[in-house]
Formats: sequence, C-alpha cells, structure tokens
Amino acid sequence: MTDAQEYREKRWIALALLCMAQFVVVLDASIVNVALPTIGRSLEFSQDNLSWVVNAYVLTFGGFLLLGGRLADLLGRRRIFISGLILFAIASLIGGFAESEATLIAARAVQGLGAALLSPAALSIVTTTFSDGAERNKALGVWGAVAGSGGAAGVLLGGVLTEYVGWEWVLWVNVPIGVGAALLAPRLILESHSESETRHFDAFGAVSVTAALSVLVYALVEAPDVGWGSGQTIGLLALAVGLLGAFVAIELRSAAPLVPFSIFSNRTLTGANVVGILTGASLFSMFFFISLYMQNVLGYSAIKAGLSYLPLAVSIIIAAGIASQLVTRIGFKPVLTAGMALIAGGLLWFGQISTDGSFLGDVLGPSLLAAVGLGFAFVPQTIAAMSGVADREAGLASGLINTSQQVGGALGLAILASVAFSTIGDLAATGETGPAALTEGYADAFMVGAGIALLGVIATLVLIRGRDSKAHAEIGHAPAPAGEPAEA
Repeated sequence: MTDAQEYREKRWIALALLCMAQFVVVLDASIVNVALPTIGRSLEFSQDNLSWVVNAYVLTFGGFLLLGGRLADLLGRRRIFISGLILFAIASLIGGFAESEATLIAARAVQGLGAALLSPAALSIVTTTFSDGAERNKALGVWGAVAGSGGAAGVLLGGVLTEYVGWEWVLWVNVPIGVGAALLAPRLILESHSESETRHFDAFGAVSVTAALSVLVYALVEAPDVGWGSGQTIGLLALAVGLLGAFVAIELRSAAPLVPFSIFSNRTLTGANVVGILTGASLFSMFFFISLYMQNVLGYSAIKAGLSYLPLAVSIIIAAGIASQLVTRIGFKPVLTAGMALIAGGLLWFGQISTDGSFLGDVLGPSLLAAVGLGFAFVPQTIAAMSGVADREAGLASGLINTSQQVGGALGLAILASVAFSTIGDLAATGETGPAALTEGYADAFMVGAGIALLGVIATLVLIRGRDSKAHAEIGHAPAPAGEPAEA
C-alpha cells in the first residue's frame, strides 16, 4: 500500500481532526463574550477597551484569511495548518496568563492570526482529500455542522467555564486541543500544495490586501461607537477602498498573483461568496442580539442564556447533515435558497419579541427555524464556493469564502448594532427607557437582518448557476470509482 493509500484509509479520522480545529476557531469568536464582564473586573479594563478582547481576534482573523489560504496552496496545506494550530495554542496560553489589557488584546490578535492560517488550510485539505460528489458533500456536511454550531457552543461553554473554573479557561481550553491536533496531523493528513510551476510569493499583493481587509474590519467594528458619519469611519473606509484599488492594480500586473482574478470567472464561486457576505451579515449579529435580549430583557444569567442555545446548536448539526444529503440529490442551489429563506423567516419571527416574553414564546421557535436555515445555507454555500475549483487553488477558494463570511459578519454587526442603538437612543430621548426600549431596538435589528437574508435569497437565485448545481448532483449520483465504496 502506498503512502497516499494509507492516508486515504484514514481520511474520515483526519476529517474529525480538521473539524475539531475549525470548531475551536469558530468557538473563539464567541466564547469570550460571556466572560467579558469577569475579564473586565479581573484585569481592570476600561469600558472602551473591553470590546477589543473580541475585536482584536475578529480583526486579524478576517484580515489575514486570504493570505492564509494562499500560503496553504504555495507552502503546503498541512504545514500551514500545523503552524496555525501551534500559533493559536501559544497565543491562547499567553492570553490566559495575561495580567494587563495590552497583553490579553495582543494575545487575542495573535490567536486570530493563527486561526486565519489554519482555517482555510483545513477547508482546502477537506476538499482535496475527499472525492467530488457524495463523499465530499458528506464531509462538508460534517464540516458545516461543526462550524455552524461553534458560535452557539461558544456562548454555552464560555458561561460554564467562567462560572466554575475561571475566565482564563476560555483561552486555556484551546491549548491541549491545538497541541494534540498538531501532533496528530502528520500521521493523518497527507501534505499537498499547488502544482503550479510558478512558486513566486506576491509580497506586495499580500501586504496590500491584508492591510485593506484589516482596515475595513476595523472601520466596521468601530463604526457603531464613533458613528457612521464620523471622520474616522469615512477616512478608514476610504483608506480600505484605496488599498483594495492598489491590490487590484498589483494583481493585474503580477506574474504570479496572490489572487488570480480569473477565479472569479467562475460565476457560481462568485455568487457563493456574495451570499457568504449576506449570510454572515444576517446571522453573526443574531447570536449577539439573542444574548442581549435574554440577559437584559428576560433577566437570564449567563449560564441560563448559554443553555438556551442548546436547541439551536443541536438543530444546526441535524440540519447540516440533512443538507449534505439533499445537495447530493438535488444540487446546492435549491438547498441554499431554502436555507436563506428559513434564516429570513427566523429573523422576522425574532422581530416580534416582547418585553414580557419568554423562552418558549419568543426564543425557541425562531431559534430552531434560523438554525435549520443556517445548516441548510452553510453546507451548500461552502460546496458552491469550492465548485469547479482546481486542487491547486483550493486554499485560495477556501480563504475567499471564509473572508466573505467574516467580513459580512463584521459588516452586519456594525449595521445592526447602529440600527438597534439608534432606536434605543431615540426612545430614550422621548423618556422611554429600560426593557421596553431595549426590546424595540433589538426587534428593529432583527428585522433589518431579515431583509439582508432576503437579499441572500435573491442573490442565490440570480448569481448561482442552476447548471452547475445540477452537474454537481449528477456527480453525486455517479457510481464510485472501481475499488472504492460509494459511501464511506
């Protein structure tokens, strides 16, 4: 048996390892949220700086994803995956021992950099390890379930760890997982990289696009606090546009560009990334406002709010498994369309929350509907984003879809936070404060989120090619190659 055959025999164990790593990456975007008040008291954070425990991670994660994906293609996907894991684990360890604001924020930024290396590398390893069709759909269904439920699990785990063992463990929990995964990876994952003869690294392109994405994400996460019309926001957005323009000019003249624009001639890939932006914009903020509603209006403790996410997390896992089967049977376009419609329906339902509401009456139903929508949207979206992509560009394509979702999340949270807090501020000016004002502000945010999800439905119908979707389903129905099982 050859080395390649030995690794192929272990591919489902390797998938579990890759999914565990991705789960931790998604988890870390939300796990510290519940711990923030405790962290603030412990390290004597100023209120203005406390949000940077979250923002520092999001900023470097979103800013470096494209670079991480391309490094995986050029330098080796397994190598970059392991490097990202080690960096992530070291930063988590240092963050847990932090005794000052600066140390913790810096550690979170390095965590984001590690995540930006390992996440696109992991997804590209999945797509190059599993055969296109039913087998890959099944693998990406598992991937989608894990990634989609990570945000909800983060809120729950963050509450439990903070309450019972201390806030440091929301960071330290990553260390044994990261180290263990890095040690196991060489035994389970075959090294792979782009087969391109050109091994040139586009340094100027890398610097310009990473700076552009970092400035853009920074502008978006700060906009709700400083104002959309402020000089800072307008100036930073203009700088981001200028840097993106410079990046385009560099790429068009580069012999070996970081992002070959020919990849966007794949209309389905382009459409999947547009829908990815809209999915992130509508859903990432949903978790944020559900948590605020349960704790600030319904009066839930951190742990009770975390436990309330359990039905949502379980529903995402089940829906993602069903979605992977449906994609194999009917293609990714109808499943993605249904997923975005269900997300819109769940957010519209959340828009009806009331001041004297309850978990059963105001949270459970829309949570389940949105969770099924997320499972139905995330899996076909990822499959569509990798559809028709050559193995040599798998890292680039996975970096693109990750970037789209992260930038969309930052954009959506910035917009919806502005909507909510603007409503709350307007009501306060009329003398209406307390839970009633908060509820109305959160409801407005949910309604705008529903509108963004509906744009996702339209984008799916217009931009995703039905022909590509049907062709993918036909591959799934094709018999497995000789010597391989039809299902693993």
